[in-house]
Amino acid sequence: MKIGFIGLGKMGSRMVFKLLKEGHEVVVWNRSPQPVEELISQLNPKSEYRNSKQIQNTKYKILNTFSEKLIIAGTIEELVRQLQSPRIVWCMVTAGEATRAVLDELLTLCSKDDIAIDGGNAHFRDTEERFKQFKNKGIRFLGIGVSGGVIAAHHGYPLMAGGDECGYEFIKPILDSLAKPHGGHEYFGSGGAGHFVKMIHNGIEYGFMQSLGEGFGVLQKAEYKFDLLKVARLYQKGTLVSGFMLDRTVEVFDQDKSLEQVLGVIEESGEAKWTVEEAENERVPVPIIKGSLEFRRQSQTNPEVQNSFAAKLVADLRQAFGGHGVKEK
Repeated sequence: MKIGFIGLGKMGSRMVFKLLKEGHEVVVWNRSPQPVEELISQLNPKSEYRNSKQIQNTKYKILNTFSEKLIIAGTIEELVRQLQSPRIVWCMVTAGEATRAVLDELLTLCSKDDIAIDGGNAHFRDTEERFKQFKNKGIRFLGIGVSGGVIAAHHGYPLMAGGDECGYEFIKPILDSLAKPHGGHEYFGSGGAGHFVKMIHNGIEYGFMQSLGEGFGVLQKAEYKFDLLKVARLYQKGTLVSGFMLDRTVEVFDQDKSLEQVLGVIEESGEAKWTVEEAENERVPVPIIKGSLEFRRQSQTNPEVQNSFAAKLVADLRQAFGGHGVKEK
């Protein structure tokens, strides 16, 4: 298929790379030229378009890579113009004002039966409103939660879709490619359903990471002087806590078991906060998620929390699966 892709951050650039490898044609636009430059260099190290100034001044270029095509657009309008009806445009921009600006522009540029996708971490109620706006113009809108972190480019993306069901069915070849080999995708309902599922996923994720941080923090302080890497590797072998996040824990300890140089300052994405707010609206108790959210907030200013083994491990885990920065002492 042919798809327009807006946003080449840590997730977006890897998704484009995967789509090209799977045989799709991708038209890309990014506000700043450096991520485009990096993508070109990764796809074609011998490319003549090697610096930001050249890319910025290039209206659009077609590169033959993997025997497929990457088209670089100079503007969002140009990106839309490069696509044939029904157009597919995927927005992978950090949630917030930047996403709103892009979607507002797509609302004016897209036509009836086109498909617009928000793959960022949008609030499900915002997605609900966007769905209605695009539907009023006959444009099929999808809010798709994308998980799996930076390693999903190899393992396959888990994709949580909501919005226009017909649009979801139409883009299945794209979703199938992104999900290979071990990911998956499902449609959960109209409006913001997909982003609601992703929101809860991230809330659960906070609890998982917090439990690992706290548990290994107790092990680290124990009188027995445990080898934490050895413990984590054994936990991988069929235990009830084995899985994705424990695998990342092994990777962290394989690099540094003491975590002495790490400062446990943990950022929050906002989705756990939304999970807690929605739980309170529904009168559902979520003490574990709420506690892990509060722990992250305390890590922003409290030196005792910042120096705890739990906070250091959670910060390192965020880097291991999501490529997020870690503060060092």
